[in-house]
Amino acid sequence: MYYAHFGLKEPPFKITPNTGFFFSGGNRGAVLDALVYAITTGEGIVKVVGEVGSGKTMLCRMLETLLPQNVESVYLANPSVAPEDVLHAIAFELHLPLAKDADRLQVMQALQQHLLERHAENRRVVIFIEEAQGMPLATLEEIRLLTNLETKHDKLLQIVLFGQPELDENLNATHIRQLRERITHSFNLGPLGDDEIGEYLIFRLRTAGYFGPQLFTKGAIRKIAAASEGLVRRVNILADKALLAAFAENAYAVERKHVAVAVRDSEFGAERGKKISGRGLLKIALPMLAALAAGFALHAWLQPAAQLAPKKAAEAVQPALAVAPSSVPSAPVAAPVAAMAAAPVAAAPQVSVPSTDILDQRLQATQVWLAKQPGTTVTIQLMGTEQPDDLRHELKRLSSVLEIDSLYVYQSRAGAKPLLTVLYGSYSDRDGAVRALQALPKTLRAHQPKLRTVGGILEELKQSQ
Repeated sequence: MYYAHFGLKEPPFKITPNTGFFFSGGNRGAVLDALVYAITTGEGIVKVVGEVGSGKTMLCRMLETLLPQNVESVYLANPSVAPEDVLHAIAFELHLPLAKDADRLQVMQALQQHLLERHAENRRVVIFIEEAQGMPLATLEEIRLLTNLETKHDKLLQIVLFGQPELDENLNATHIRQLRERITHSFNLGPLGDDEIGEYLIFRLRTAGYFGPQLFTKGAIRKIAAASEGLVRRVNILADKALLAAFAENAYAVERKHVAVAVRDSEFGAERGKKISGRGLLKIALPMLAALAAGFALHAWLQPAAQLAPKKAAEAVQPALAVAPSSVPSAPVAAPVAAMAAAPVAAAPQVSVPSTDILDQRLQATQVWLAKQPGTTVTIQLMGTEQPDDLRHELKRLSSVLEIDSLYVYQSRAGAKPLLTVLYGSYSDRDGAVRALQALPKTLRAHQPKLRTVGGILEELKQSQ
């Protein structure tokens, strides 16, 4: 309903896990990398615990996409499977040729044979178990016995348990201590903090195709953080409803009052006795929709965020650093950097006194670099931002994992707005750039950086003058 109003290409806050919207902040990216390492090099059982709505399913989906091709995964989504049925369930997921009336011993033999064949092919098999806190302890114990399948040097099966905090309580039972002792890695998904929620919101919006300033004011973000308790599923629900409330008022910034409406309309956020029905938002939206249907304020409804009135733009909070998806250009800048001149690249002046500011250094180095490169030179576009201070912080972080001298920053314009874009590397051909892109840290690759040519960048600079 509100997608065209905010310049979105798709829903930004669906609660159905979509790996294209994976947010690596809030320690999610670090946990994901650790899980990949634990599965590809470790043994035994891995455990991931988090509250309802903390992002465990999204993490599981991302894990499946990032595992090497030699890892075969089995996904068990039904936690109530009985002990006598769990082997059959695993065999079914592995497509083992078994008779319907095969007994437990036959299933175990077929499973062991399959695992030995995969091991001979240098392949691993991992079982993902969601909602493990609801699995009967006897079933968990039956699964634990599968970890006894091994060669002289390696385990044949890896198991990853995803569960709520109750899983830890279940594992503390004395009669299941053997399973607890087999857990080699444990991870916890904590709630997002206020700052992380702000970054999460703008990241999801950017991924959905939004290029304007931050839609959510600081007050709105604080309200979402308090009502959601940092749980991403609740954040998604509140953000979606708050956007609808803002759309109903023909507003281009989501304020605290819009979040308050969303909270009252949410099961987890409303106070008892004060909760409004699911028609609450609709009551607010209907008059506005009727006016729009009659043609009232149609131009304001369709105009992009870049054409906001000065007052609206001033009220909008500037977005945090956001990684641009590969299918769309980087996010535009909402405020110019005073020290950055939009002079042609070829006429870049020589700086006699080196700056100590990391952003100024990379801007100056980029001007010199662009002036020397042929148009066919290929580079990697990492991200775009409209916040110089955030970019300084991000450059310092990037310099710990990438060569700082290979990081470039240039300023252009998208319409009337300035734009800062971060590049990495300089390659004579596309193949070399592709290899470099594939070698980037996984947390950067997850945000889909894209390849650019110097010729295309120079043309962008020319058009933005």
